[in-house]
Amino acid sequence: MQQLFYFLGIWSNRNFSWYDILGLFLFIAGFIIGLGAVTVIDLHGFFGRKSPYWTEATIRTHKITKPLIWAGMFLAILGGVLTYRNLGFTGVAPIHSFIAVVLILNGVFLSFRISPRLLQREKEGNAQELLPSDMQKKIAVSFVISVLGWWGSLFLLVWYLVVLR
Repeated sequence: MQQLFYFLGIWSNRNFSWYDILGLFLFIAGFIIGLGAVTVIDLHGFFGRKSPYWTEATIRTHKITKPLIWAGMFLAILGGVLTYRNLGFTGVAPIHSFIAVVLILNGVFLSFRISPRLLQREKEGNAQELLPSDMQKKIAVSFVISVLGWWGSLFLLVWYLVVLR
């Protein structure tokens, strides 16, 4: 067991902060949970544009992915706060913060404007009907914001860890 700890660097002469480890862990966990759920619901929504089957599947799936996206966002923000705690509001921290605000606003729109309409359609027995074009356009814009925000933010974290740190 002692050899394992030496191998992992736990009992080495190297100084490290458990806050850095926890922060990065939470940051990455947020991306795994949030980005995974975003990818699932965005693909469902893409297929649901022209298919009644996928429209219904999207309405049903979003009940699961919505809380996962919010949990991922919370973990990513908490991890970012811990990761950037010594950096202050300089470097990549303000960019990540801006992206987080945009993603939160996008999520609020989806959660409180689009989601209730989807649930109402399901309740009325219209879940298999294609969504109206105005709703599809709003969801498409939201999709672009979501994809660019989550994937761009993940790339920015990798850039920070590899290039700037």
